[in-house]
Parts: sequence; structure tokens; C-alpha cells
Amino acid sequence: MAKIKIVSFYNEPWEQEYLKAKLPEYEWVFYTGSMQDNPQARDAEAEILSVFVKSHVDREALDRFPNIKFIATRSTGFDHIDLAETTKRGIVVSNVPFYGENTVAEFAFALLLMLSRMTYEGHDRIIKTGSFSPQGLRGFDLKGKTLGVVGTGHIGRHIIRMAKGFEMNIIAFDVMRDEAYAKEAGISYVSFDELLAQSDIITLHAPYNPHTHHLINRGNVEKIKKGAYLINTARGGLMETDALVYALEQGIVAGAGLDVLEEEGYLLDETALLNDPHPKVESLKTMLENHYLIDHPRVIITPHMAFNTEEALKRILDATTENIQTFKAGTPTNVVKPAA
Repeated sequence: MAKIKIVSFYNEPWEQEYLKAKLPEYEWVFYTGSMQDNPQARDAEAEILSVFVKSHVDREALDRFPNIKFIATRSTGFDHIDLAETTKRGIVVSNVPFYGENTVAEFAFALLLMLSRMTYEGHDRIIKTGSFSPQGLRGFDLKGKTLGVVGTGHIGRHIIRMAKGFEMNIIAFDVMRDEAYAKEAGISYVSFDELLAQSDIITLHAPYNPHTHHLINRGNVEKIKKGAYLINTARGGLMETDALVYALEQGIVAGAGLDVLEEEGYLLDETALLNDPHPKVESLKTMLENHYLIDHPRVIITPHMAFNTEEALKRILDATTENIQTFKAGTPTNVVKPAA
């Protein structure tokens, strides 16, 4: 009996041996990079796709693998997959919802501490000038500050526990309020506008979907407490780039720590946007604004790496293999569907 074929678009060599050892009963085919990095990759026999967020799984990509029945994305987010198209084709999609709650929360706090204590600026000054002077590098305490947590899922709750250790005041916004949890954790749920107005630091931990697109935008950015800081380790599309640029220019926002950006894929290959026969004006504008953010002295940007620890990556692969096994058994787990 022929083995079921899995095509995996992967990042690092060790992943091959790890996955093959976990699921030796399958036939594995590996391609380095994303689906878009490998336009020659086509397979009419493959039944399962394993991808990461850099692979955009749309109609064109799926046409290259016409027999796919299951997609295992090695991520919590799934906005890189056209769920309307997969649903139309009867393809089941599963994600990895619980691999990095502490991992991403720790990184969000790392960004916050870099901003609050100006550690990047201090290090950069020593490297570039050799000066050991702390002049102009005065930060602020987290103790007593109000942290606004947008999204109280697994990552958001880790953030809240960490913030408690810093003796911060915590308010939260979530469309699905868990009042029992709020009482237990000692936090208060507020409206989104109230969170913007009261928070000294706002940290985003919501999923990205049509309902959360541009959650922070030009229509509400002026409601943010003057001098607040923004942290985003979730998805770039939660924040309208134009609104953030405006808030920085107007002094509404004092700084930001961003692990994600809108149109971040084009930062990896800007020529792809420039060579597009029909480049979108909005994408070009966002790219220019991204460079403004990169150059801004009070914005710290990292390359979508909050998930990237050895422990978290192994948890991702373990959960992915479990998703594949449960699909094969006829009881798929962690199934995601289009937003209603």
C-alpha cells in the first residue's frame, strides 16, 4: 500500500529529520522556504500540506496540489490561508493554537522593557560612539503603570501574570469577556475606547480576521492616552500603519515595539512588489510607512520572531504531527474555519 504523501515547506534542516522520525509511515517531500519561494513545486499525488505563515495558500497555490485533503499550518494564526477556497475544495485546515503562550508573552515584555528603559539606545550608543554616558537615556518604571491587554486568550493571560509581577495595573478588552477569570486574575474588562484612553501601554494579542482588521486605525487613534506605548506581537494587520505613523508624528504615541508589520512579506523581497504588473497603491504606501517606522528612534522592530525559541519550535512540530495523526484517524483536531 502506497504511503500518504506530505509536502512540507520548511525553514531549517533539522525539521526534516524531526518530522520524519515522528511520522515515518508517511512519504515526506521537503522544500526550503515558502510555497511562493518554490513556484516549481507541484504534486498531483500529495494529500497533505505542511506550511508556515510565509506560505500564502490561495487558489493559485492550491492548483499546484490538486489532491490536497488536509493542510497543517505550523502557526496559531491562519490568515495566510484562503479558508473560503479550502472550504470550497473540501480541504480541512488545522492550526497550532497552544504552542507559545509564554514564548510570545516573554517577547512582548522584552520589547516593553527595551522601550521603558531605553536599553537599545544605550547599547547602540556604546557600540557606535563608545560613550558610557547615561545622559538622555532616562526611562520609566512599569510599577503602577496601566497595561491594556487586547485579547485575553492564552498569550494575553501569560502577559497579565507577568505584568502582575511588575505590580502594574491591568485592564483588558475581549469580545468574549470571561468575568470569572477577571475576578480570579484581579483585572477589569473595559470597552476598547476606554482601554485606549486609560492605558499607559497597549499590547495586542488578538487573532487577525476581518473583524479585527485595523483594530487601531485613524478613526480611533486620537483616543489613545497621550504618551502611551504600543506593543504588537500578534499580526501587523491589527494596526493601520498610517494611523501609527500619524500617532507618532502627533506625539499621541511615545513609542512602539513591533514584531509584526503590515505587508511585512514585501520587506523580505521588495522587488516582488515593484515588479508586480499591477502594484497596489496601498501596498506601496504601507511599504514606505514601514521604512519610516524602521528609522524612527522610538520604534523597535523585530522580524516576526516572537515565536522563535527552541522549545516553542519543537512544540509546534509536535502539535503539527498530532494534527496530521488525528486527521488520518478521521477525528481532526484544531480545525479552523472561515470567520462568520
